[in-house]
Amino acid sequence: MSLMMAFCVVLGVLAIGDVVSTKTKAFIPSVFVAALLFLLGFWTFFPANIVELAGFSMPVILLSMYLLISHMGTMLSVKELAAQWRTIVIALAGIIGICLGTLTIGRMLFGWEMVVTATPPLTGGIVAAIMMSEAASAKGMTELAVLAIVMYVMQGFVGYPLTATMLRKEGTRLLSLYRDGKVSLVDQALEQAPVTILEEKSRFRIFPETPKKYQTTYVLLLKLGVVAWASVAFAGVIQDKISKYVICLIFGVIAAEIGFVERKPLNLSSSFGFLITGLMAYVFAGLAKATPEMLMQLVGPLVGIILLGVFGMAIFSIFIGKTLGYSKEMSFAVALTALYGFPPNYILTEEAAKALAETEEEQKYLMDEMLPKMLVGGFTTVTIVSVIIAGIFVKFL
Repeated sequence: MSLMMAFCVVLGVLAIGDVVSTKTKAFIPSVFVAALLFLLGFWTFFPANIVELAGFSMPVILLSMYLLISHMGTMLSVKELAAQWRTIVIALAGIIGICLGTLTIGRMLFGWEMVVTATPPLTGGIVAAIMMSEAASAKGMTELAVLAIVMYVMQGFVGYPLTATMLRKEGTRLLSLYRDGKVSLVDQALEQAPVTILEEKSRFRIFPETPKKYQTTYVLLLKLGVVAWASVAFAGVIQDKISKYVICLIFGVIAAEIGFVERKPLNLSSSFGFLITGLMAYVFAGLAKATPEMLMQLVGPLVGIILLGVFGMAIFSIFIGKTLGYSKEMSFAVALTALYGFPPNYILTEEAAKALAETEEEQKYLMDEMLPKMLVGGFTTVTIVSVIIAGIFVKFL
């Protein structure tokens, strides 16, 4: 395949996944559709290195990882997350439940290396999946490298229906309170924490704000690149005792809080879409090693680890949530965001609110009550904790 043919084929597969997901309102995840098409392609006419032929070579992927994770750190507003501390505690409890479920019973059933590889992708998203897949590949564990990717692809099929059920039950409970006059929109509005990055200046800022006219693509990417460069260099100094990806996340938080970089610099520079495209393509490139026989062998561990993880998540999140004053349905829904993150957490919440509400006021009430918790839960698990978990677990392989 030529460069442009491979590029169009790869993007065509990703685009079909997006279309199917949009048509089914995210019931069929785009990553599942894309993974299925890539598998069929690799088993038929796709060259094994189609992603590299499309221009997404390893240096580009590493660059994307460093920049994207540093970018993710800039999205963390310390003050904002402090306002939703109960939601964060519940989300963390769910992650602990996943780890305990897989590393105890899962270890006895499927072995240490298998559960260590599969657990981080189950607690989060693409970055954790890539980190574990790379670690397994580096040690020659091809089957486990594929398992990490397949786990990332398939976990949403458990998370979506469970979350939809929990949100509908929570919405029904909330509407009952609202219709009985036990709560009012005014009271609820006063209690809501912000769910978007705060525009006010951080109290830790030491760098002056860059004037808008100088916030060009080059300037924004340069500053983010310096943060990522410093992160990788620091990881080298400490001999990678902490994963360079975790350092990128931490340095991104610090750089944004002190004002060295803007919030969401890749979005401001219009670079996010291309970088995430390359990263997604790289994820599916790992499926070139997946034979039908290998996938059949992985079905049992895949299903078993997901079920054990979700069971542990349910127990811990519901128990902690009840202690903090959340309903068991809302607590479990918050924890389940680890299985898919954004934007499915937004879509599922909106769909539940639309299905239950009879008026615009009721829909707004449900969204105001459930959406902040779902967004913060997803951000905590997928964006932050999964990267840290993967950074720890790669040392266990």
